[in-house]
Parts: sequence; structure tokens; C-alpha cells
Amino acid sequence: MDCAQTVLISPTGQVLKMELKTVLTCPLGSKCQEIRDGAIHQCTWLTKLAGKNPSTGENVDEHGCAITWLPLLLIENSQQQRGTSAAIESFRNEMVAANEGNQRILQITAGLLAPPQLNMVEG
Repeated sequence: MDCAQTVLISPTGQVLKMELKTVLTCPLGSKCQEIRDGAIHQCTWLTKLAGKNPSTGENVDEHGCAITWLPLLLIENSQQQRGTSAAIESFRNEMVAANEGNQRILQITAGLLAPPQLNMVEG
């Protein structure tokens, strides 16, 4: 991926602006794909990712290094974990309420609590 950036350089106290082309390369010194010796040599980390970008909501359908996908995947994983945590907390609250009701029934049955008084409404 290539992109242009404006870089400020001031080694002697002067501020200089220049357009530099950024070329991203493999930190391991390899190429993702190349034709060599009559064969396509492809890095095993070259991965196709399809779905939605969790930060922007844009569709993603491209090949890239698995290592470069990690930040994106970590964001998505965090969002999924928050959703799972909310569902577990909701389930826990329902179970606590049901358990409290069952405890009251058992205490009434054992004679430890007086049964609730019911008011009859005529109608």
C-alpha cells in the first residue's frame, strides 16, 4: 500500500515540508506474493478478510497480511465480548430473580415464612 504524507523535518531548527511516498513492506523482509522459479510463492500469512470494519462500518473484502489484520480483529473481538457480557449479565439477573422466588416458596413450604395474604377482588 502506498500513500503520500506531509512530513515536517527540523534537524537544524528549520521546519521543512516535503511530500514523501510511504511504501509498506514486510517486517520479516518477505513479499506476500511473487513469481519465482516458475511458481507463485505466497506467504502463509496472506489472508483474505471479508466483512465489515468495526471502526467505520465499511465493507472489507481484501487480501492482506494476517499480522496487519490483528488490530482490526482485536477491535471486533472486543465488541463481540461486550455483547456477550451484556447477555450473560441479563441472564444472571433473570436467574437471581427466579432463585429468590424459589427460595420464598421453599421457606413457605417449610413453615419458615407465612404465606402472602391474597386480597380477593369481587367483580
